[in-house]
Amino acid sequence: MDFTFQVLNNTRAIFNKIIENNALEDLNKIPAGFNNNIIWNIGHIVVSEQLLAYKLSGLDTMVSDEMINTYRKDSKPEGDITQEDVNEIKGLLFSTVEKTKSDYNKGVFKMYNAYTVSTTGNTLSNIDEALQFIAIHEGLHYGYVLALLKAVKN
Repeated sequence: MDFTFQVLNNTRAIFNKIIENNALEDLNKIPAGFNNNIIWNIGHIVVSEQLLAYKLSGLDTMVSDEMINTYRKDSKPEGDITQEDVNEIKGLLFSTVEKTKSDYNKGVFKMYNAYTVSTTGNTLSNIDEALQFIAIHEGLHYGYVLALLKAVKN
């Protein structure tokens, strides 16, 4: 699983650079033809990792219920978020993956409630499958963010 965690850290580093290299206005902008924005996608990958790894394992998440409701599947931006909110998301990019890796290595993930993901139709039945899907999911949203960046800059 070391490689999966390496991929997650590398993807999170890319998202971190995107936050650092774009103005708050651009992170919040929803271009024509899109139903969300750059920062929603980044918040969504943080929340999704926590739900898929921890919640489905019957464990507490590192993120608040409010954050979960704001960025979970089938949500969308309800307005611009503040720089403080962006900073919170940025801070969680690495701390969540680091804790997940630590907990994984400690054997904390003992049980898992099977879950079928809507994007691929695959059923996740253990933490290893969840972590592999999380990496794919984050790559998918990186693609969305790249499209949003292009639309925002035009």
